[in-house]
Amino acid sequence: MAEEEKNETEETPDAPEEAAPETEAEAPAEAEAAPAPAEEPAEPAEVLSPKEARKRGRSRHREAGPERSPEERQAARRAERAEKAQQRRRYRVRAREKAKARRAAEPATEAAPPVERPHGRPKVRQGVVVSNRADKTITVRVDVARRHRRYGKVIRSSSTLHAHDEANDANIGDTVRVIESRPLSRLKRWRLVEVLERAK
Repeated sequence: MAEEEKNETEETPDAPEEAAPETEAEAPAEAEAAPAPAEEPAEPAEVLSPKEARKRGRSRHREAGPERSPEERQAARRAERAEKAQQRRRYRVRAREKAKARRAAEPATEAAPPVERPHGRPKVRQGVVVSNRADKTITVRVDVARRHRRYGKVIRSSSTLHAHDEANDANIGDTVRVIESRPLSRLKRWRLVEVLERAK
């Protein structure tokens, strides 16, 4: 009898061990099923600014990746740059093809002969000669008095122009009219038109 009791005691522990794996197999299935209802009333996704999102992405990248040597990092950077360059090239090729297709789709217009556009009207200024020391050159002071747009105060200002005087006709104190011209020297961009009033 003692032997039978030992056999029974030995058999009884086997039964719970067999049952245990079934419960363990069922437990993960229940564990997987249990979180599903908890996920439904999930919190709304956190809205991040683009800067914050990039920051988090970088920190995640640093945490996830293994420690790399400087050479490996440089090689990874080169590969990334090459990939971006390829993307840019593909984008540009597509853009060119689209533009070419758009031009082909447009109705063909007759090529008009080039129209000679007259240049803008040259500026004309009136001022007083302040120097005629240089040969064939006069310095003209142009005085401007205008009313301030907001405050109404009369503002007086002056500027000096260097003008070409081919005949050395103008003298200091003369009132002259000058016209804009092509650059004649480093400072000369004006030409004498006429002497309006001689100095007394």
